[in-house]
Amino acid sequence: MKITYQYRFYPDSTQKIELNEWLRISRYWYNRQLGERFDWWQNNQLQLQAFPHWKEIFPTLFAQRPNYYSQKLQLPAIKQDLVRVMHSGELLDFSRVDSTILQEICKRVDQAFKRFIIGDFNGKRSGKPRLKTAASFRTMTWAAAKDDWIKLVRKNWLYLRLPKIGVVKVRMHRPLPNGFTLKQVSVTKKLDGWFMQICLEDTAVPEFNPDRVIPTWENSMGLDAVLHGDDYLATSEGDKLPSHKALRRNQQKLSKISRKKHQKKRSSRARRKLAKQEGKQHQKIARSRKDFQYKTAHKLVRTGKKVFLIEQLNLPGLSRRNAPKHDESGKFLPNGQSAKSGLNKSWMDAAFGQFFEILGYIASKAGATVIPQNPAYTSQLLCYRNEIVFTNLEVRDYWDEIESLMVDRDVNAAINLKRLGLGIMPSIKRRGGKIVVVGTMAESTAKEILNILNRTSEAYTIPLGLV
Repeated sequence: MKITYQYRFYPDSTQKIELNEWLRISRYWYNRQLGERFDWWQNNQLQLQAFPHWKEIFPTLFAQRPNYYSQKLQLPAIKQDLVRVMHSGELLDFSRVDSTILQEICKRVDQAFKRFIIGDFNGKRSGKPRLKTAASFRTMTWAAAKDDWIKLVRKNWLYLRLPKIGVVKVRMHRPLPNGFTLKQVSVTKKLDGWFMQICLEDTAVPEFNPDRVIPTWENSMGLDAVLHGDDYLATSEGDKLPSHKALRRNQQKLSKISRKKHQKKRSSRARRKLAKQEGKQHQKIARSRKDFQYKTAHKLVRTGKKVFLIEQLNLPGLSRRNAPKHDESGKFLPNGQSAKSGLNKSWMDAAFGQFFEILGYIASKAGATVIPQNPAYTSQLLCYRNEIVFTNLEVRDYWDEIESLMVDRDVNAAINLKRLGLGIMPSIKRRGGKIVVVGTMAESTAKEILNILNRTSEAYTIPLGLV
């Protein structure tokens, strides 16, 4: 079993200077390898498109392709002399950096390029890898760590020896588990200091592989992403979880710092100081959001449910800018982007993609599972009568005169997600521009849903016009 703990460590002034220099050299080495690969693909693009089986037709060309092993073999020659950066004239000494860190960077480049060309284990391809900047390249990894690196362990402190750096002082906010051995160490530079990720392994502890859970009405829960008002999630149990809105709450303070920063001269000391304050404010927002999402995930898992049925959201599409509109003369016309920008900011602030990933991690430790569902028509169909009632996004509630019941749109969608995961959702199609619902629902299921809706806070609220 492998686990990873993150601690904060405190290098001295000499170690900070050395670590910053290592980051500069590592970033250059990453970008250099990536540039070599892009140059090779660009120079041989026509051959690759014209001959699908180019590996057999051009064996020499295939042998010249940059890969993990060929690029790693460059390191002994590069370490013999100083390397000059072309655009700045800076001299870099690769011999100062630990060899395992440079080899690990070769692996990072190879994996990033494979995800772009081939795809991951699910066949999903990533975007084109980007050249790293000082803000985007912050981590270095010792892939082969040993237990003898740990020199001293006290109550709240750990003294760890890093190769070519020396002994660093690590703050232990939680103790290291007994029986685990040190396998890997990574250091990351953040705005508020240096952090260390320690990977530990104990072969005596087996990996936790929970049995496959079969969803039933009792052990499953549907979750609908709300993003309306102060609500974050709606559950199929009739509950609504509040939203945190980390960015919205700190927007005024963040905007004040940004305005001051833009008023200062570029490259000035005052501007750099304000840029650091702005970065720390963004870091505070991100950490506050993640803390809220972890607490929400634990709250859901503690309900005892074993299957969580979530929306499969197209987040890049939901937060995409509107297409521009032009008149006959080419002049831009209003396209609603001003209002859409606020909605995009709310989607980014909610970070549902990150939350569902955290929920999957927390649920897996508790033996539960998270299953995404296609949310088409789940927010429009009445969950207990198979009738389309929520035809407009402005309609948030529906008063059912037959059942004398107020149905909340978001809770209704969460229940439909649960029905979809259990396979009791009717098929919905569009025929001649109209939505047609095909299928029936068991009477016992409808009664169970009505019992849930009757337990909600708005179940007995009667519109004023009907009193």
